[in-house]
Amino acid sequence: MGRTDGGDTIAYVPVPKDLTHVKTKFLFNLTKRQLVCFGGGALVGVPLFFLTKPYIGTSTAALIMVFLMLPFFLLALYEKNGQPLEKVAKNMANVLFLRPKQRLYRTNNFYSALEKQNSLDTEVYNILHGKAVKK
Repeated sequence: MGRTDGGDTIAYVPVPKDLTHVKTKFLFNLTKRQLVCFGGGALVGVPLFFLTKPYIGTSTAALIMVFLMLPFFLLALYEKNGQPLEKVAKNMANVLFLRPKQRLYRTNNFYSALEKQNSLDTEVYNILHGKAVKK
């Protein structure tokens, strides 16, 4: 782990090359987002477990608790291309439901705009100087 130079121990720590993916840990080696999501899942799931356990049994209550807490865990842990789950879900909803399936292809061609402006300028010039334009 380290090497000795004259009695001193030097520790080597791996440093990632891309620091944009480094997330600051807050408590228990978890980020703030993970703590909030896990806390929200615990606040919803644990009381439900203890309230339903006497009526439906321990294993069924535990199963319901797990299924109820699963969205909170997914919000805390899932990340794709640096985006959290809610952004990925929003983008998927936009693509699948909100945006049109076929988009019109339109270009903003600078040269056609110049050509049109030139034809308009020549038409105005002809009108001002008395040259009739026959169509």
